[in-house]
Amino acid sequence: MKSSIFALVAATATLGAAPVLAGSLDDTPVEVVPAAPIVPVAPIGVDWTGLYGGLSLGNMNAQGAGTSNNGTIFGLHTGYDYDFGKVVVGGEFEYQAGDDYDLGGVDVDNVMRLKGRVGYEMGQSLLYGTAGVARIDTALGDATGPVGGVGLEYRVNDRVSIGGEALAHSFDDVGGSGVDVDAQTFSLRASFRF
Repeated sequence: MKSSIFALVAATATLGAAPVLAGSLDDTPVEVVPAAPIVPVAPIGVDWTGLYGGLSLGNMNAQGAGTSNNGTIFGLHTGYDYDFGKVVVGGEFEYQAGDDYDLGGVDVDNVMRLKGRVGYEMGQSLLYGTAGVARIDTALGDATGPVGGVGLEYRVNDRVSIGGEALAHSFDDVGGSGVDVDAQTFSLRASFRF
């Protein structure tokens, strides 16, 4: 076995030296081309910066005056986000109305919200918390109160995202009636980014 390995090495050495032994010395200079540097490729993240607008569909559950009721809501939202890397900060205005349903004999017409949001980017998904102020319009009148919640948004492509949002509201003394209303909304959302 050793003799066949030595014979293979000797044959290779002889073939490599064959042009030199044949008298074909080549004086042509050999051009050395430097190798291209190796650049690590980082995964491309999603840029959330920009204006967006969209639609929502969900459910509102409200309690007040010793009763509770729920109904379907639908609406429009628009906002602007700024991407700081893994952290995304933005603001949004949202309007939702829906099936006329009553709360202790009082019709609830719509809810408007002005919210800020702070999120954590996870690839194509954004998990965020949101808080702000909301206004409810009812047959008794309107009331303004705090709103807060959480949401998850997923970028389908550069322009379209889908997600869900859960919010809690608190309204004191609706329309000066002395009736306090608490409401929770759960919405599916679709947004178009400009």
